Amino acid sequence: MKNPILLLPAAILLAALISCNSRNVKSREQSTDPLVSHIDSAVKPGDDFFLFANGKWFKEHPIPASEQSNGLWQLIQDTINSQVRHICESSATLANEPKGSNKQKIGDFFFTGMDSVSLNKQGISALQSDFDKIDGVKNLTDLAVVAAYIHSVSGSPLYGFDVRQDDRISSKHAIFIGQGGLSLPNRDYYFDKDPRAVMIRGKYVEHLASMFKIMGYADPKAKEAATKVMEVETALASGSRTLADTRDPLKNYNKYPVAKLKQMTPDFDWARFFESTGLQKVDTVIVGQPEFLTALNKQLKAFPLEVWKNYLRFHLVRGLARFLDDKTYHESFSFYSTTLRGVPQPKPRWKRVVEQTDGSLGELIGKIYVDEYLPKGTKEKLMEIGTSIKRVYAERIKSLDWMSETTKVKALKKLDAVIIKVGYPDKWKDMSAMQIGRSSYVGNAISSNKWWFGYMISKFGKPVDRTEWDMEPQTYNAYYNPSNNEIVVPGCNIIVPGFERKLADDAILYSVIGGSTFGHEITHGFDDQGCKYDEKGNLFNWWTIGDSVRFFARTKMIVRQFNNFIAVDTLHVKGDQTQGENIADLGGIVMGYEAFKKTNQYKNREIIAGLDPDQRFFLGYALAWMINDRPEGIANQVRSDVHSPAKFRVLGPLANMPGFFKTFGIKKGDAMWKPDSLMVKIW
Repeated sequence: MKNPILLLPAAILLAALISCNSRNVKSREQSTDPLVSHIDSAVKPGDDFFLFANGKWFKEHPIPASEQSNGLWQLIQDTINSQVRHICESSATLANEPKGSNKQKIGDFFFTGMDSVSLNKQGISALQSDFDKIDGVKNLTDLAVVAAYIHSVSGSPLYGFDVRQDDRISSKHAIFIGQGGLSLPNRDYYFDKDPRAVMIRGKYVEHLASMFKIMGYADPKAKEAATKVMEVETALASGSRTLADTRDPLKNYNKYPVAKLKQMTPDFDWARFFESTGLQKVDTVIVGQPEFLTALNKQLKAFPLEVWKNYLRFHLVRGLARFLDDKTYHESFSFYSTTLRGVPQPKPRWKRVVEQTDGSLGELIGKIYVDEYLPKGTKEKLMEIGTSIKRVYAERIKSLDWMSETTKVKALKKLDAVIIKVGYPDKWKDMSAMQIGRSSYVGNAISSNKWWFGYMISKFGKPVDRTEWDMEPQTYNAYYNPSNNEIVVPGCNIIVPGFERKLADDAILYSVIGGSTFGHEITHGFDDQGCKYDEKGNLFNWWTIGDSVRFFARTKMIVRQFNNFIAVDTLHVKGDQTQGENIADLGGIVMGYEAFKKTNQYKNREIIAGLDPDQRFFLGYALAWMINDRPEGIANQVRSDVHSPAKFRVLGPLANMPGFFKTFGIKKGDAMWKPDSLMVKIW
């Protein structure tokens, strides 16, 4: 009965659904329901459920010229930006706020960003002392020292570098060095031969030349410098692994004594680099991709020192362009936003400065945000959903047919040990040493970057603090940290547009938060990468060979499914590159659905806005990925991201769910239909 009804125009659809309800069924209505109002009834749910569920909203809300995309995430981010804007603006008016206080720092940072007159007057002159450092490089030892400085204030030239938990000893911090030093999103951009990639490379060289002109280079010298920097980065890219090849934590973990590091790169002065970062008594490092460092050492001598100095100048300016004058900002925007992601024009200054203030001082803003904007009951509801998902996972693990009994015991032990952090941290970072004033926007950004870099460096040699958060409560995202075996869900994830100042119903919360958030993140702890970290977060494969064989037989199916999706132009989704996230999406929606079935809304078959619980759940999942992206943005994502484009994060998982097929009457002949034998069943 549901199948023909859901093909009717929206108004008839609602009337028909409501009239079919039994008098004994509990019903709750609201004036405007986002799930119903977004439906495009001209699309069959079995042909494209993503557009069926979201198409009407897309038609009514084109992508703003200043944005890469529009949809749920943008709506929520706009809400958060408005709230953070109020925090910033009100703080900026507090002339007598004590020096060093949170509101003084927030207000001064925001004030300098909004002072466009001073910014344009200064140009890039605020970076002159940094350019002088680069000009003073006389040899490769000096290069190592200046590279360390740029790592601390702007970007990651030459290679990737950070201090974080040792994958094999999760209670300790270690130094990680790996491939990096590129200014395009990843290595594929330097070598792909399709027209879009070729165009981007050409535009990138033009952008480099324009940036060197801004730095004061004459036209011929700017073009020459641009060509050489492109050659340097292409050489670094040639020694880099593909994104898919960086997924395996075992293959990308190589712990070496410092002496071995020196053998691999004899022409780079690691002792001076470490000393310049503030690291002391470094005895071992973890190298992600040893062949990259071998290639880097070769390039250090292949290119003249002046080429490397130009390379450092560009990386300095590139990392700080959004904090500089309009000319520099717009040049950076024209390439990284317009060419790469198709965004025609920048956001209004206030929005840019709000986002940049939040990016630099998010921890300080978070304290205020929690008190003033998080709905009551946020922590409790998030914990309820997360705990429910954990219970369902335990049930599913016990019944898996591909996991051995021995491994199930270990899986349940790891699941029981999963830490759930929701809402906001119980303790905040002490940022009192960060100096922020009203004289320079880029100076404030550098000061903030230095503080965060120093904070990272200070962890070396100290025990891991497992209570720490790596996101702020106003960050609309979540993560699973395998080294801590923890899931972290910031408080703003409770926001659902259309349910202002109140919590949405469980069908939506268990699909958006239970499925695409908690379920997704927990799955990461038990997939082809999660199986390599034990319950304490140590890198140790706890699966048997048989478990792996049976698991990968199933994942091959999901790789094939996603390889068949055409994202844009002739670009297909890369199934190998995205398989971890695709598996997590499928596991997440399965677990979210099973957890939702245990709620009163589901058990009572409660009808809301004419939709039964199953319909609301699956429409809610489509709402979670209601993102309309520009073609350029999708192409960029396919090349550089381990996540599939939003549309396929809906179509892919749902096409493997019999419950979805039953709810919406998906049948043979529909584009999304597939026989049970071709459905991926992992969790």
